[in-house]
Amino acid sequence: MSQPAQAPDPGFVSTDLMPVEVYQSQILAAIRALPPTQLDLADAEGCVLAEDVTAGVPLPSFDNSAMDGYAVLAADLKGASDDSPVTLPVTTEIAAGDTGAFALVPGTAIRIMTGAQIPSGADAVVPVEQTDGGIARVAIRAEVTAGNFVRYVGGDAAQGETLIVKGTRLKPMHIAVAASAGRARVLVRPRPRVVVLATGNELAEPGTPLVPGRIWESNSYMIAAAAREAGAIAFRHAIVPDDPAGVLPTLEEQLLRADLLVTTGGVSMGGEHDVVKAALSQLGTVTFQKVAMQPGMPQGFGTVGEDRIPIFTLPGNPVSAYVSFQLFVRPAIGALQDQLTQFLPMVSATLTGPLRSPAGRRSFLRGVLSEDKTQVTPLSGQGSHQIAALGRATSLIVVPEWVVSLGEGDKADVLVLPLPSGGYTPIPQAPRQGGTPSPLSPPWPRASTHRSPGKKPTSGRLAFASRRSRWSVFGGAAPRGKPRSVAP
Repeated sequence: MSQPAQAPDPGFVSTDLMPVEVYQSQILAAIRALPPTQLDLADAEGCVLAEDVTAGVPLPSFDNSAMDGYAVLAADLKGASDDSPVTLPVTTEIAAGDTGAFALVPGTAIRIMTGAQIPSGADAVVPVEQTDGGIARVAIRAEVTAGNFVRYVGGDAAQGETLIVKGTRLKPMHIAVAASAGRARVLVRPRPRVVVLATGNELAEPGTPLVPGRIWESNSYMIAAAAREAGAIAFRHAIVPDDPAGVLPTLEEQLLRADLLVTTGGVSMGGEHDVVKAALSQLGTVTFQKVAMQPGMPQGFGTVGEDRIPIFTLPGNPVSAYVSFQLFVRPAIGALQDQLTQFLPMVSATLTGPLRSPAGRRSFLRGVLSEDKTQVTPLSGQGSHQIAALGRATSLIVVPEWVVSLGEGDKADVLVLPLPSGGYTPIPQAPRQGGTPSPLSPPWPRASTHRSPGKKPTSGRLAFASRRSRWSVFGGAAPRGKPRSVAP
């Protein structure tokens, strides 16, 4: 376990960067929840219930059998056993779904199927396994008590009982409950429609030949998939070229099918050729910030169009885009459904190796969390462009702004990344040339995306709204003073 030490130069702590939680609060304050709408049950999975679902009738609505067997009067089977079975005549059969009126005569049995209504006069069901399965007459080898394998009216839910509460995100079992209560439609906040666009002349579609100076575009596929994982309906737009005059018209075309827009690329601080920033900054509807985080310092957020559709402009480096999505876009998707708790879960885990972080910024370093969530291993390859390491990550290790290094054995807060059902087996890291893998990356490279200059577009259709909020996550403000170094 390492010991705390002061960082050598407190000047690294910048005062012109916005804290992560402040930026999050500004975003959530500007998000308006989607209005409720009636949807068919078949379309309601993943939506958030905007009303309580109650039982209009008792569930079940009639006494019915819990087993295939025989409806009987329990008193008629007194003394029945394997050695001395009681034999009764079988008068009829009731199948599930039969709606006729049936009555049991004492001293007889009625063959009955699971879910079939209990005939009047009967007070118990004998499972077929405790009989000889007879059709005209049946030998019963066990005594039963009244109520044996009978599902009584209201045994599941009483009439008027609340079955699903408002604010529930509807999963398959909730759909079943609503259907069982006779609801064909429910009032919900629908899954937000998210449109994702990637910009850049350097981008090529996967599956096309690659020429020097080009890279295959991955951000829009990744962010669209992450949006679906967060509960949205996502649409990926084709690559948007670096044409300043074409950015706003492209965005405006997407407003008809978008509740939220996400762009990647074109927002670096100080870049002269970043067309997204150039196109949107002059509108006064989108604000570009430097957020005290790594990766993902350059951020943009605002609203566009008459309906004030939220728009996120994420950095172009893939790791920066992914981390930014999880921290900012994911909660916004939840807020559109009036869910203000859609943040990644956080655990405390012990580091299996050392790591370092720049002073003044909150780092979100990629790591592999143990199955029991007690240990986390920092990955090598922490550059914001290193997507291969991102593919191995199962968590983000949070290093506060005032800490510049942590050692093996230190505790760290860890954000748990969404995993596929059934879990995830991390891919081992390949040895580096000339040595074994190291948990530390080299100094983080800052890969710039260059943009072509162009004239400022104009539009009268875009509007912005923002208001303050007290929403805060990740522990509030940092302690004052010098950043801390934990030396191994």
